[in-house]
Amino acid sequence: MSGVITVRRPDYAEQVELTTTTTGLDIFGTDRTVVAMRVGEEILDLQRELGDGDVVEPVLVDSPEGLAILRHSAAHVTAQAVQNLHGEAKLGIGPPIVDGFYYDFETAPLTPEDLKAIEKQMGRIVKEKQRFVRRAVSDDDARAELAAEPFKLELIADKGSASDDDGSSVEVGAGELTIYDNVRRDGSVAWKDLCRGPHVPNTGYLGNGWALTRSSAAYWRGDQSNAGLQRVYGTAWATKEELQAYKTRLEEAAKRDHRKLGQELDLFSFHEIVGSGLPLFHPLGGVIKREMEDYVRARHIEEGFDYVGTPHIAKEELFYTSGHLPYYADGMFPPLLEDAERDEQGNVVRGGQAYRLKAMNCPMHNLIFSSRGRSYRELPLRFFEFGTVYRDEKSGVVQGLTRVRSITQDDSHSYVAKEQAPDEVRHLLRFILSLLNDFGMTDVALEVSTRDEDGKKKDKFIGSDAQWDEATAILQQIADESGLPVVADPGGAAYYGPKISIQARDAIGRTWQMSTIQYDFNQPERFQLQYTASDGSHQQPVMIHSAKFGSIERFMGVLIEHYAGAFPAWLAPIQVVAIPVAGEFDEYLGGVVAQLRAAGVRVEFDTSDDRFPKKIRNSAKLKAPFVLIAGGEDRDADAVSFRFRDGSQRNGVPVAEAVAEIVGFIASRSNESPTANA
Repeated sequence: MSGVITVRRPDYAEQVELTTTTTGLDIFGTDRTVVAMRVGEEILDLQRELGDGDVVEPVLVDSPEGLAILRHSAAHVTAQAVQNLHGEAKLGIGPPIVDGFYYDFETAPLTPEDLKAIEKQMGRIVKEKQRFVRRAVSDDDARAELAAEPFKLELIADKGSASDDDGSSVEVGAGELTIYDNVRRDGSVAWKDLCRGPHVPNTGYLGNGWALTRSSAAYWRGDQSNAGLQRVYGTAWATKEELQAYKTRLEEAAKRDHRKLGQELDLFSFHEIVGSGLPLFHPLGGVIKREMEDYVRARHIEEGFDYVGTPHIAKEELFYTSGHLPYYADGMFPPLLEDAERDEQGNVVRGGQAYRLKAMNCPMHNLIFSSRGRSYRELPLRFFEFGTVYRDEKSGVVQGLTRVRSITQDDSHSYVAKEQAPDEVRHLLRFILSLLNDFGMTDVALEVSTRDEDGKKKDKFIGSDAQWDEATAILQQIADESGLPVVADPGGAAYYGPKISIQARDAIGRTWQMSTIQYDFNQPERFQLQYTASDGSHQQPVMIHSAKFGSIERFMGVLIEHYAGAFPAWLAPIQVVAIPVAGEFDEYLGGVVAQLRAAGVRVEFDTSDDRFPKKIRNSAKLKAPFVLIAGGEDRDADAVSFRFRDGSQRNGVPVAEAVAEIVGFIASRSNESPTANA
């Protein structure tokens, strides 16, 4: 073969003459930071041959695509190691995930000792530098080669319906099937797996930047009705140093785990007699929740919203009208039957009127809009409520406050004329960004979620192409003009329209999806919403959904982890801990406490029989921003001493000055911790 290819690098491009069989390894093989190549729109293995006119770019190991390839390759090494040690294990699916990978197996439960043995076996495979060699195979050949792997046979049969949701898309697609052989230096095949690829050139590319992290139970393709499996999780990074940094982040994340801190700080709990995903907020957690609600209620009113309220249940018909039951039934709880007749065993023999717990507030807001005639002069018309909705989350995915079944939303809906929609989206985005800033979440990016036009989920989206194109263009333009980083989320839209999601990084660099703005051209049509335009005609409004916290429960969980439980003074459930050095100073310090409480400060006054050093240790566990101490010298000088969370102290502060300083700092709504070193 002869010809020329173009090799594009970040800072230059060059023309390279083709030889008989030029591959990506010929171009990039000496650079271990390159793990694959982009040819046109496709990412390919470096072993693939190139053709005349190809434009080739390196895929670096530390890029998102490169890390996904590295991690998927590590998943293959994990599976090979498992089958080397447990010959009976049947292969499931092993996709890359955020910060790592997993692989599922049908085998006996794996112990921590098993994981250590698997890691040791993986180390041998990595050192052997086995090559990942791609082969295209027919369906029949694939079935013959993988006859002992029942889950792979199912994937071969279902290759046209592979999905990112269950990870099957890494194995098969709609086109040809491929098998990757792990080939030793002597040319013998050590192991093989059904896979679409791409992979790193050889197992040696994993280096020392990988580790297994844990194992858990799982279900084949995530369905509880399918076979139970064992899932092995791991992580892989470009270097050993990045792996260690990741482990350090995990250790820090464990310290910040809101479930652990929620218990230690007595903020909330879950009880089995209530049910998983249904939190109980304790008095101190209730303080934080109330502060959040008071803040966002006042902000909505300032931003032109009218406060409304709706019930927790409604007849099924409402959710058929809105489209939620046809398109969102899996997320809703089963029906409640009014006046149903039951037999002695409790079985329904004649059904009554079916009601549903609401999973969203918008259908009822639509009914408020349509309760009377509306004029263009009222638009934008903005409704807001704290509506608790209920989602039928599977028990395996509920997680503390960040994934619950009862969700309190600061939910709002703006009804606007079509020409008002862009400015309303801008208004909502400014509102959300200012709210996040006020709570200390300042490192944000935007994600624009669009419909899936070709994939498996394309049928879940309703509306015309023109409606989707117009709505998507508006959101994309406003996201781009914000100046913030913008990423695409194909297929992630709501069934009724595209959305902007605000992604925020916390104090240790993790990204959380927070607020959303959704453009809805479908529900106004379904509910036949109308307003009278200036020319007397009846027009259909556009409906824009927005949730600023998203979920109060989730937002609180994120804040707990962001601040590691050490909340800003204005938000802290206990703002001051008052500690007398001895019992004889209780009365004196009690007078200071009374002044603070009269000013609205939340004070914990420790008059227990514990010795002073223990009281100090106890106060540290409460993570209060201010600790006030009073002893003999303080009483004699009509003063108190400050102790701050960072360990700094200030002694002999006059009481009036101390009270004014605390009240002023709280009123400032600063998200920084007070300190004597300021």
